[in-house]
Amino acid sequence: MNLHDFERVFRDRTPRPQGRHRYYSVMVPLVQKGDDLFLLFEVRAEDMEIQPGEVCFPGGRQEDGESAEDCAVRETCEELGISRDDIRIIAPLDYILMYSHFTLHPFLAVIDEAAVVAAQPNPSEVKEIFLVPLSFFQETEPTTFDLEVAPLVPEDFPYEMINAKGGYNWRKGRNSVPIYQYEGHAIWGLTARIACHLVHVMKQET
Repeated sequence: MNLHDFERVFRDRTPRPQGRHRYYSVMVPLVQKGDDLFLLFEVRAEDMEIQPGEVCFPGGRQEDGESAEDCAVRETCEELGISRDDIRIIAPLDYILMYSHFTLHPFLAVIDEAAVVAAQPNPSEVKEIFLVPLSFFQETEPTTFDLEVAPLVPEDFPYEMINAKGGYNWRKGRNSVPIYQYEGHAIWGLTARIACHLVHVMKQET
């Protein structure tokens, strides 16, 4: 390898996360009924392998070559059984970088009430859909738990190889887990974080 090789390989290369990294997108759907705004949520099907029965926003994993927005729209149409024409994207929201090697891109959108009424959710993915008044999140603080995220270091880690015979002060992190309770539904985790952050930004800017 020489300098020319490095220049050829890296000059036009697009940087990306090191290692195995995944990208997901979700739709954060606003639904207007009369003068009131609601957020739409799904309950995942009970027989799904990942997070069965949990409350979530429509969404899923990005496919190769697919933009984050296109992923959110596609997954929402597939899960709710609605048309692309029923969705109006307002804007991308602040995205979430997770310690478990994935990035989540939320998109704020409006879904027409008539489309929600006529929706035919995919039963293999969605058990039910429901609406929560936006005022609930404006008026309700979630119960929040802060979890410590720390490396699990094996006992045989070779500290002597890194000149740290007395051990090493491994960097730790924290993960905030908010929980809302609404009419028998637990809205929690990343879904609750997105809803809470959405309202927080609105309160700051209005």
